Amino acid sequence: MTVLAAAIALVGSLFFALGAAVQQFEAVGSARPGLLALLRRPRWLLGGVSIAAGGLLHIAALGLGPLTVVQPMGVASLLFALPIAATLHGRRPSRAELSAAGVVAAGLMALVLLVPEAEGPVHLGTTGVVTLVGVAGAAAALLWAGSLAAAPAGRAALLATSAGVLYGATATLMRALVDGTWNWWYLLALPVPALLALAMLQRAYAVGHFGVSFASLQIADPLTAVAFGALLLGEPLPTGVLPVVAAALTAVGTVALARTSPLEERRAPA
Repeated sequence: MTVLAAAIALVGSLFFALGAAVQQFEAVGSARPGLLALLRRPRWLLGGVSIAAGGLLHIAALGLGPLTVVQPMGVASLLFALPIAATLHGRRPSRAELSAAGVVAAGLMALVLLVPEAEGPVHLGTTGVVTLVGVAGAAAALLWAGSLAAAPAGRAALLATSAGVLYGATATLMRALVDGTWNWWYLLALPVPALLALAMLQRAYAVGHFGVSFASLQIADPLTAVAFGALLLGEPLPTGVLPVVAAALTAVGTVALARTSPLEERRAPA
């Protein structure tokens, strides 16, 4: 069953990568990359379907195999996404670009494996939800503000990181709901960070540096969820020097991606 779980998770990563690459292709080619405008583009919607299918396959894989096998397969989406995006833009990814992505994936995979598994149900009170939404919102706003004065690669990274922070907050709130912390207004609050994250991510994609955007999202989302899990849910954090080395790898790889990934130009309207 473990082999089957790994295979399903790998296929899920492929679907996720395909959907992200298609959505970026549409966002960078749109004169108005806002969420409402993109919702009118059929290929962007198909990208969303592909991402949803990838998520469902990942959940199915978690039901068949251990987290330590399934989670690293999810990181592989970065290695799938770059060649797919490059093909859509009519080019081949460079060796330097793929090497940088490999460094990011290796560091992120190590971080995922080093996070201790939480034991037992979690509880998130009203104060915790307010703190979660407030901290995530403030961090996302600061990252967005910083992106306004950044160069294109930096802007893509900051906007995608902002989206990752909001997605990480969404995942934390979802986990609390699944584990039994039930309140009707928690459920109403859930779509807010998720929709803001989606809109912010499309802004990041529209900048043109897909590798930087996707890598930043892949890093910020789980790290934010881990941080909120420790801060608000009392979950354990990884200790020792290995997490520091893994984090350094992801940082080095992301900087290298910013230097090697080309700026995808906006396509002329059809």
